[in-house]
Amino acid sequence: MKKLEKKLDQATSYQEWKALALEHDRCSGREHWKKIDKTSLYDYASIRSRLERLKYFRANEDNIGLLFTLNEGIHGNMGGMGKPVLYNRAKFGTKQLIQDYVDEITDALDHLARLEGDCPSFLERLDFFRRANKCFGQSALMLSGGAVLGNFHVGVVKTLLEQKLLPNVISGSSAGSLLAAVLGTRTDEELSRFLDTNNLLKDLLHEESEVVNQGRNASPRINHQVLKEKIAKLIPDLTFQEAFEKTGRHINISISPSDVHQTSRLLNAIASPNVYIRKAVLASCAIPGIYPPVMLEAKNVHGHPQPYLATRRWIDGSLSDDLPAKRLARLYGVNHFIVSQTNPLVLWAVHDAKSQGSSVLGAARQIGARTIKEWSKVSSNLTRRYFKNSPRVRRVANLVYSVINQEYTGDINIIPRYRFFDPRRLLTEVNEEELLQFIREGERATWPKIEMIRVSTKISRKLSEILQVYEAEEVTRLGQGHHHLGGEMARSNRSA
Repeated sequence: MKKLEKKLDQATSYQEWKALALEHDRCSGREHWKKIDKTSLYDYASIRSRLERLKYFRANEDNIGLLFTLNEGIHGNMGGMGKPVLYNRAKFGTKQLIQDYVDEITDALDHLARLEGDCPSFLERLDFFRRANKCFGQSALMLSGGAVLGNFHVGVVKTLLEQKLLPNVISGSSAGSLLAAVLGTRTDEELSRFLDTNNLLKDLLHEESEVVNQGRNASPRINHQVLKEKIAKLIPDLTFQEAFEKTGRHINISISPSDVHQTSRLLNAIASPNVYIRKAVLASCAIPGIYPPVMLEAKNVHGHPQPYLATRRWIDGSLSDDLPAKRLARLYGVNHFIVSQTNPLVLWAVHDAKSQGSSVLGAARQIGARTIKEWSKVSSNLTRRYFKNSPRVRRVANLVYSVINQEYTGDINIIPRYRFFDPRRLLTEVNEEELLQFIREGERATWPKIEMIRVSTKISRKLSEILQVYEAEEVTRLGQGHHHLGGEMARSNRSA
């Protein structure tokens, strides 16, 4: 077993890792565990019952009964089947019952989508798909801040793209904002070229160093001008709206206020469609004390840049909203979050608690975290009261309070295996070997999460696919009369 685990750690591709993980499950007995329904971890009896009902209605072509059964509830945590702990028992996958149930749901959705008759009618099916899509929600990828550690995100994104599992809703703060912007301004074809190893090295490495040393013992400083050039090289000169029209991806960039009286913002095609993405990224990367605060710019009606909120300046987005889950939920109906976490301020203390299940150690960590948050709240209130005439002290206190009181994990957390990194090197340029090491670490940390992501998002991806075709058909029906949707879905499936 130890030899297998060592090989797993040294795997060079997802396919190699998957084969080794399956072999490990066979040797450890976890393959047998996956085939047995019974467990206290979720309501297996309810899932088995629903699975049999769905199979029965589909086998007997009872489409009304099938629609009614689906209407009873489509959501990712039916009977507790979405618990992350269910994916920690085995190296690969989870209970076969859960996978069978998710597969049956998606097959049933496909079956209804391809119907050519009027029982149920097109409008009834369209209404159902819209409601199901809203109820089930969708997933988002959140890329944390991380300075040089942000290169880890590249490996995460590369793996998700290769497995066709990259969500359409993506947020980024600080270092994560740079990659989020890259994803939001490139088509799938352009991303494939960008993520080719040779192109990555060419695009992400600089011939000249970004570090400016002011003496042998001075702390390394990032050259602001070189970073601006790097952002200009990686990100096209587009607004958020223009980027969305090009790629269809909803990218979101967190920024924090430099003014003590302002609140953080999440920039995107909905809230700030005309803002230039380059400026948003520069602001999100503006680490206090190293970068100057940034003024945003937007494209005016004449197509020229002009100041956006001209009296305001913005700094590092990770300080106030590293993972903007609540805002994404409100804007896009997201209720499932995939997090790539590299924030050096909290990385040493971050634990994937949702995946570990209940334990004494986990409970102790939660109590400790709550205690720290309460103390920070008290300290912040005292600072506001006794330092109300000292804006600089209040600003620092607000930032500290904000950092402590954020949530740094999601439903699925992809975290580097190595938590500690020399803080003196966080703002230095990486060489080719170091960059490749970060990318490989991102890939290896993502591989164990792939099946959980695939199963957890399969229904939402199927609903989005169906709705895209159905809503196009609705437009056609309204404009040109009724057509047979079943044939359209069949043609779509054949071309796919």
